[in-house]
Amino acid sequence: MIAIGCDHAGVEMKKAIIEALTEKGFELKDLGTDGEPCDYPVIAEKLCNEILSGSCEKGILICGTGIGMSIAANKFKGIRAALCSDSFSTKFTRLHNDANVMCMGARTLGPGLACELAEIFLTTEFEGGRHQRRVDLITAIENKN
Repeated sequence: MIAIGCDHAGVEMKKAIIEALTEKGFELKDLGTDGEPCDYPVIAEKLCNEILSGSCEKGILICGTGIGMSIAANKFKGIRAALCSDSFSTKFTRLHNDANVMCMGARTLGPGLACELAEIFLTTEFEGGRHQRRVDLITAIENKN
């Protein structure tokens, strides 16, 4: 299960991503918003809790730029959120960083690219190996602070 959420700026992009990913066989849990004004940290918290509880494997967060969602999501121990705006970075945040949340900006990306990036994020596996050591170092820093 993939969690997806947005603030009011990302409603249309979220709808496009849900449609595209559902057609490709992904199961998504829509955490809102559906258009009503909201504060992006509230949505980020809902989504991160879904991942940390094990209810969802990965997540997609959308706000105006994706920056606010990234900052909010990365406050949660165990969440590795990455702002994704191009295919190379999106692929490598999974390959090398084992990111479990992708963040995108509805005001910085078109829906076609956003759907493409979401699919890349969800279908790219973590390489492990030397990259696992680095993810473990990030986790160790997280556990100290």
